[in-house]
Amino acid sequence: MSFKFPLSFPVFEGNEKKYSNKAIEAGHLATYGEFIPKFERKLAREMHSHQAVALNSGTSALHLAMVLLGIGPGDEVICQSFTFCASANPIVYLGAKPIFIDSEKDTWNMSPELLEDAILSRINEGKKPKAIVTVHLFGMPAKMNEILEIAGKYQIPVLEDAAEAVGSKYFGKFCGAIGKIGVYSFNGNKIITTGGGGALISDDVFLIEKAKYLSTQAREDLPYYHHLEIGFNYKMNNLAAAIGLAQLEQLNAWVKKRRLINQRYRELLDGFPGITFQEEQEGSYSNYWLSTILIDPVTTGMNNDKLRVIFLKNDIETRFLWKPLHLQPVFQDMPYYGGNVSENLFKTGLCLPSSVTLTLDDQKLVVSHIEKELIKTFG
Repeated sequence: MSFKFPLSFPVFEGNEKKYSNKAIEAGHLATYGEFIPKFERKLAREMHSHQAVALNSGTSALHLAMVLLGIGPGDEVICQSFTFCASANPIVYLGAKPIFIDSEKDTWNMSPELLEDAILSRINEGKKPKAIVTVHLFGMPAKMNEILEIAGKYQIPVLEDAAEAVGSKYFGKFCGAIGKIGVYSFNGNKIITTGGGGALISDDVFLIEKAKYLSTQAREDLPYYHHLEIGFNYKMNNLAAAIGLAQLEQLNAWVKKRRLINQRYRELLDGFPGITFQEEQEGSYSNYWLSTILIDPVTTGMNNDKLRVIFLKNDIETRFLWKPLHLQPVFQDMPYYGGNVSENLFKTGLCLPSSVTLTLDDQKLVVSHIEKELIKTFG
């Protein structure tokens, strides 16, 4: 469905056409060509990481990262509940079990306190978790200092799902480059896109080399196909990497624009009772991939679904926040630690249009529909 104001729409204002035409002219459209290593090197430099491996989706990156961490049948992996299913699905792919953790109210990400409770509980039951998957939701950094301290205490590796947080920082470090392994998504609606794609980054040289090997069907360096391990067809293609390189050249500009859009929403909605935002904490710098609000139904006289329908009727795309994974039917039998923080966020939250092309007048129009509804309710 096409919207006048889409939630997050890609913009191609740089070298996308130039680079993609060069890839086409060279005839290198698959997993060979100059733009794959160029994209990987630039991404690693931008994120201040040892090296990056360009892959065909964020989900592939998550799956491959879990393979690298040795996760397999019977293992348990702690995962943030308030996130998209791609954070947890690869755990199940590998025959392991996700252990879901509720969010804390500050960043909406994994609660460090509940994380430690869960680790101790699982250890007491004779099953030490194999890894921790934490997410930087909507670009907002999680409380990584606390999470890493707990993970180090119990010697459990942290996998950062930074799919939504390319360009976000936490105490000066780029999200994705803080834990043992980080992954990104370059899907069509992300802050930068390759059409469909992802990446895995790490400072561990062995893990990077292993990721490159496994992502290309674990082919041995021989003049014929020879395989000692089961690999995956996960490598990003050269055409996607050409687009990604051009997008990456504009990352800083896109982050600034998304932050400006978020700032404008805050200013336009300032003084509206019952509407609050996801807030940066000390040391956090969010890319504000999506600007999100919480709507108090008691104070405002409306809920997120009512507002979503109003926007829909006016050709404005919005979206609920993620439905917690522990509430999803496919995960209903999995352990969950926490209360109702993530559930309440889902019940009251809404993502607003956040494309970098939004003008101030566009945002005023979006906010006017909230204002009209409040006037109807309170006069």
